[in-house]
Amino acid sequence: MIHHTQVSLLKDVIVPYTHLLPRLRLSENRHRRNLLYFKGAKHRHRGGLVREKLWDLLVDEPGVIMEEGFPNATGREQSIKGMRSSEFCLHPAGDTPTSCRLFDAILSLCIPVIVSDEIELPFEGMIDYSDFSVFVPVSKALQPKWLVNYLRSISEQRKRRYRLNMAQVQRVFEYDNGNPGGIGPVPPDGAVNHIWRKIYQKVPIIREAMIREKRKPEGVSIPLRCHCT
Repeated sequence: MIHHTQVSLLKDVIVPYTHLLPRLRLSENRHRRNLLYFKGAKHRHRGGLVREKLWDLLVDEPGVIMEEGFPNATGREQSIKGMRSSEFCLHPAGDTPTSCRLFDAILSLCIPVIVSDEIELPFEGMIDYSDFSVFVPVSKALQPKWLVNYLRSISEQRKRRYRLNMAQVQRVFEYDNGNPGGIGPVPPDGAVNHIWRKIYQKVPIIREAMIREKRKPEGVSIPLRCHCT
């Protein structure tokens, strides 16, 4: 039974964080001299243990930049520079399954390296993240030298393909319609309309579950698929 207070992909929609960094278009992309970039807190709770171990493994690797801090007012320019000058951007597990860092990487055309065995992503089914992201199991990422060696083995052709695919989905993660004060219609291919499309996909499943529950004879159990209350 799934109560309204419980999270379930059968009834809930995962929405992207608002990105904090500006969009970099493919035509503006320049040579990237660094292999891997990460900016964030080293110490986190719960799933953050993976992040701490990765930090210790990567911090002294050539071509890898690990920075403490956040892309806020004081760290924004540093984050823009770091993401735009790096081939890959690290996205390790933290307190939550995902963060704005992932969407900042996409808007910066920095290929996401997702190290998490339990991540849930917005708009899956509409978007195939494997077209522009590198997914790495935690067990391999925590082996010394494994991650940097693997990233260095990825060909230039494959990286160009990732970046081309990323450029094609950047708009999906934008909420802003580009108008002063945000007044006016939302972009048809932006985040807001994708959220509504995802909700529309879930309505028949929820409606079916409610109807099945309504017609259940008293004392009889119906095999559970999605019991939404």
